[in-house]
Amino acid sequence: YPLLISAAGIVCCFFTSFVATDWSPVRAEEDVETVLKYQLIISTVIITPIVFIISFMFLPAQFCVSNLECTEETMSTWKGAFACVASGLWSGLLIGLVTEYYTSHSYAPVREVAQATKTGAATVIIYGLALGYMSCIIPVAALGLTIYVSFKLAYMYGVALAALGMLSSLAIGLTIDAYGPITDNAGGIAEMAGLGSSVRHITDTLDAAGNTTAAIGKGFAIGSAALVSLALFGAFVARIGETHVDILDPLIFAFLLFGSMLPYWFSAMTMKAVGVAAMEMVVEVREQFAQIPGLMEGTAKPNYERCVNIATQASLRQMVAPALLVILSPLVTGYVFGVHALSGLLAGGLCSGVQMAISASNTGGAWDNAKKYIEAGAYGGKGSDCHKAAVVGDTVGDPLKDTSGPALNILMKLMAILSLVFADFFVAHSLNNNFK
Repeated sequence: YPLLISAAGIVCCFFTSFVATDWSPVRAEEDVETVLKYQLIISTVIITPIVFIISFMFLPAQFCVSNLECTEETMSTWKGAFACVASGLWSGLLIGLVTEYYTSHSYAPVREVAQATKTGAATVIIYGLALGYMSCIIPVAALGLTIYVSFKLAYMYGVALAALGMLSSLAIGLTIDAYGPITDNAGGIAEMAGLGSSVRHITDTLDAAGNTTAAIGKGFAIGSAALVSLALFGAFVARIGETHVDILDPLIFAFLLFGSMLPYWFSAMTMKAVGVAAMEMVVEVREQFAQIPGLMEGTAKPNYERCVNIATQASLRQMVAPALLVILSPLVTGYVFGVHALSGLLAGGLCSGVQMAISASNTGGAWDNAKKYIEAGAYGGKGSDCHKAAVVGDTVGDPLKDTSGPALNILMKLMAILSLVFADFFVAHSLNNNFK
């Protein structure tokens, strides 16, 4: 059944792709975001009845979805399974549409951030952070409703089906997500090649749409990561022989707080890693301007290789500590403090990580598109004081939307996977046997 859903989703997304290429191609600048958004909507609409048919044909009228004794309460139906998949599918679409609203300069939130540039960079930062926090409300509510409905209909199996539903339109999600960096690099190539302003204007328009679609892709990834992590967490709890987690237990609650702190710790490390690499890059660029004659006048070429080496080496070196944090946290907690403490850690990391990831991704995307909106001619255009303030926001937003936000998905899923894999070991060999 899950494989059929995934296969059907790929086929539906394949036919949906013809919307942008043949049936309704882009004919004007303002149509770029609309056509990409319609692909997401159309794929969701097409997949829904296909899922209904697959559920009717390939699932029994009733089946047991619990690892406990099968009773009337632990039975589900093919209609329930369909509802679980559909809830994940449509909540994913809702997350995508909300993300577009908060990151596209076609709507009020990003234009408010752009307007804040009139009073300097500080207000740009304030408005951008507020936008990111506000953008969490509807996606988190959608995820919460999806989890509740799915669990009521088919227990943890229903939550896994909801994650599957959200990922059934993955082919289109990946397509519009990859569109972002492609257009961004196209703009960079056009600028390095010294092409005309008309070419750069087109690439900037495509890049602005790409920032929004990249944020939509990240929204899908965050939502599906939350559902997958919850399903893995449920498997972990079942593996250790429990049926529920009591958050009033002092040890569990203590590690619930600690787990909620981990995304902040992880984000701080990844943000600082970007800052360290950026400082090394700035120092190198300044040295090249000072040491290479004619570089400032444009008659000499810079040492590109050195700059690329700094970026690649720093990215690998600075990621060691965040990786160790994600890997060692569940292992140390489970071995030293026991599986109950680890349950609290996983729950806290999941609840905190989802909201931090959504906020970071949307804040960075909004700052980037606020800058693009000004570069298109608003508030004095490129080179104005407003544009300089927007550049500051965009610079702060890059590590949020490109590093910390997406990386939190890995934190949520990897901690849950490691806990599940080592669950039996923790039960048998934990140092804290009193809390087994």
